This record gives sequence, C-alpha cells and structure tokens, in this order.
Amino acid sequence: MEQELLDVKKVRKLLFLGPNGSYSDFAKNKFIDKFNFNCVSTNLKSISAVIKALKDENSQDIVAVIPIENSIEGIVRETLDNLSSLKKEGIKIIAETTIDIKHALIGYGKKQDIKVIRSHPQALAQCKHFMNANFADSLIEEATLSTSSAIKSLSEKDKITAAIGSVECANMYNVPIIEENINDEENNKTRFILLGKFLAPQTGKDKTSITFSTENKAGALSKILTILESYEINMSYIDSRPSKKELGEYVFYIDFEGHIQDDKVQKAFSDIKNFVKMFYVIGSYSSI
Repeated sequence: MEQELLDVKKVRKLLFLGPNGSYSDFAKNKFIDKFNFNCVSTNLKSISAVIKALKDENSQDIVAVIPIENSIEGIVRETLDNLSSLKKEGIKIIAETTIDIKHALIGYGKKQDIKVIRSHPQALAQCKHFMNANFADSLIEEATLSTSSAIKSLSEKDKITAAIGSVECANMYNVPIIEENINDEENNKTRFILLGKFLAPQTGKDKTSITFSTENKAGALSKILTILESYEINMSYIDSRPSKKELGEYVFYIDFEGHIQDDKVQKAFSDIKNFVKMFYVIGSYSSI
C-alpha cells in the first residue's frame, strides 16, 4: 500500500532530544513553525530513546526530531546506526533543517578555576582547540547525552565544573555565561531530520536517502553506484556501518538528489533491488 503524504492534522506528539534548550529543541521549533503542527512536545534523553519511542508507538500521530550531521564532526553515528531499523515500521525522513551552532562556556565559577568541562561528545570535539589553549592538560572532559543536560546538571556550589552549550540554554536555566563564541570553527552547523510515518510531497528541490546491504563480494557496491550514474542521479553522500550481524558485512547509506516519485529514481530502484540483500528508502524530503 502506498504511503500517505504528510498530513499535519494527524500529528499529535513530537519527540526530540532533550532536555529543553538543546539544539534539537531549537530545530523542533523550526519544524513546528514550518508545518504548523498542533501537538505536544516530549523530550527524551538520547537519540536511541527517541527512535525506540517512535517505533514502539508506531503511529501516524507521532513524529520525531534528531540530529544527523554536523559540518565539523560529520555524521552522527548513533542516528545513522538507527535509521536502517525503521524499515519494519515504515518510518521515513519527512524534512530536514539546519541550525547554526554557537557554543559558549557556561558555569558558576571563574574561567581560571575550571577543572572539569562537560557536554555532548560532539560539542567537546568542536571546542577542542579552545580547551587546549585555555586549560591545563589535567582538564577533565565529561561526556553527556546533550549540551542542555550538561548545563542543567551544573550546581551553583560547584565552581570548578563548567559546561559547553548555547547561550539560549544557559539563559533558560539561569546559569552564568563565562565566555561566548568558543567554537574552533566559525561555520559550525548541525543538520536535523524530522521522522514520521508519512511521505513528503515533491518540491523539485528534494533529496532521497536510502540504506541497503549487499552480498559480501568484490564489486557489489560499485554495481549500485554504476546504476545511479547510469540514470544521471547525483549522489551527495555515502557512508557505511557494520551490519552487526556478520563480520565484514556492512550496511550502506546514500543520499542523492531527487524524489522517490521521480521516474528515473523509480527505474534506478528497480535495477538496484536485483543486487541487494536489504533495501529501504529512508525518505524523500526537502530542506526548510
């Protein structure tokens, strides 16, 4: 049965990586404004928890927002590892958006007194040069599930621990800002995706994401790439992850220009399916 096009009236719940004040929270607000969702928002502690809740409820009245790629650190592995598991429930990417990431050092102590800095692993990596230049080698880095959870965990009595996160989140939790704009790279952006049991309509500026696995044989992947090239389909991203089923077996992820309803994409998929063990269209969607 053909998947239904996005119907915003059916959406009653939106899940996102929290707590409130996370960059996923800001992305969630962009999606709500764009699609005029009239729904309840619920934050969860991890990307895997968001995906699990989305799959467990398995309903058209629930959508979810999670990060998928950062311009500095690359793909979010936890997201990529979960995408191929969406096939059974028919959950797809409906849209994507990009958020500017501007990190600040946040805490109750003075900069010279900081001994511990906590944040999401990607945020810590994105401020590595700043930390190396401003703190001793003995600085302790603590990984948290999100930047906002790092900020929320700070205590006024603890003057030696700081967090990395957004100014907006610091203001939300009334935690002092020690220093702003501490990103190692100025052009720091994160791409977020909206997931749900709908198909996004064609816009003419669409991207399609697919995941598949092949036989563990030489040239198996090149056959897929040759098919895409033969239909003049422009590929923008490719990655692979272990299948977790067999040593040496991988699941591939590809993004390319076009929509699943495009004639040449349909023909390419028909050819590709002859050379794969597993194949799933994660979604055709546009950026907002």
